[in-house]
Amino acid sequence: MTPIKVKRSTLPPESALWPRVGPQDFLDCFTVRANTTPRVATEVITDFPAWAQGLLLIRRNLVTPFGLSHDGPDAADKVGPFPVESETDQELIAGFNDKHLDFRVSVTAKDGCVSLATWVHVHNAGGRLYLTAILPFHVLIARDALRRVAVATQKIDPRKRTTWT
Repeated sequence: MTPIKVKRSTLPPESALWPRVGPQDFLDCFTVRANTTPRVATEVITDFPAWAQGLLLIRRNLVTPFGLSHDGPDAADKVGPFPVESETDQELIAGFNDKHLDFRVSVTAKDGCVSLATWVHVHNAGGRLYLTAILPFHVLIARDALRRVAVATQKIDPRKRTTWT
């Protein structure tokens, strides 16, 4: 039985996210083998499992006193809490600007692979502190999200072992 491989990767060169990326910005990307559209992958990604919903509830309780957004701004088209900024056959970009940081996620689907990239531009010390605090959880959630995309699109037994590279 071949394990699901979620690999650390780089943002695809054709991504519409590249013009935003500055030298001090955070950018990560993970990829998994999956044959689907960016929209379907994003819907799986934002259908958070119970453990991730629990982490998001803790986050909500911690950041609410600071006036940070937790549901994202109103928008006609949202995936989970994130407004869709742009969508093509190969990429969906969603996210929003907040007072402490701007962030976008890019979900690309090409050649039988789905990539999930996260870009963050911090505005202040609060944004840097926030990013540092959530980063370990972000990586867990992102990798698990792509594992779930592989399971959903390949009809893989969810008990199948996952390797992280």
